[in-house]
Amino acid sequence: MIAVVVLLAFVFSFLFALGGVGSAIVLVPLMYWLGFPLNEAKPTGLFINTISLLGATYSNFKNKRLDVKLGVPIIVSSLLFAPTGAYFSTIIPKRVVIVVFVTFLLFSGLMMLFFRSSKYENQFRDDRPIIVLSFIGGMAGFLSGLLGVGGGGLISSLMIMLGFNPKKVAVVTAFVVPFSSLTGFFAYLVMGHVDFILLIAVGFAAYAGGYLGTHFMHFRLKPATVKKLLGVILLFMAIKMLLKLFE
Repeated sequence: MIAVVVLLAFVFSFLFALGGVGSAIVLVPLMYWLGFPLNEAKPTGLFINTISLLGATYSNFKNKRLDVKLGVPIIVSSLLFAPTGAYFSTIIPKRVVIVVFVTFLLFSGLMMLFFRSSKYENQFRDDRPIIVLSFIGGMAGFLSGLLGVGGGGLISSLMIMLGFNPKKVAVVTAFVVPFSSLTGFFAYLVMGHVDFILLIAVGFAAYAGGYLGTHFMHFRLKPATVKKLLGVILLFMAIKMLLKLFE
């Protein structure tokens, strides 16, 4: 079973690295279906997000694509709210958490399929509105801790709607998500929901997938094509998770 999760971690970290969206959004429900407890799957997903997107961020930083100052307000607020989300996940009924997860999957999948960032191409902005960015980071951090997914889909969608350059947003999101994910992971660690053997196994696969995915897709594939594929995957996951809820 661990070998299966390792393979899935590599494949999905590779695919999801392009948009700066952590692969945990798919891996957490997959692990749940494979029989792992949900509160064990979530910290594993957060750890995978951290490792895979660190690889992506290293690649972006090395190639001078990263605007660090744009990401700092989001990082600070997400660091504060990720542990809060992790705590609430232990007191909210599991069915409620799953409903929130399905809603987030539907939102992320539909945004990837139908949102057209090109409509904002004439209003790219270079300012850094601290309050707005902090609010986005807070929401993403809370969802990161609650669901174990990182919140990258929410960050990227809202920033593009606010007029930021989609290419810059993808890079900043990949930079931000590891911080909120790591904070949420430590919250689960303190609460005793971490399988270290599983973490070590998937960590190497996730890092390699994230680094190779960012490098390969940046030069070989069209981001729009990849995001449509990811959107279909997320909608499929949402439907399957919703059906499991009523079994």
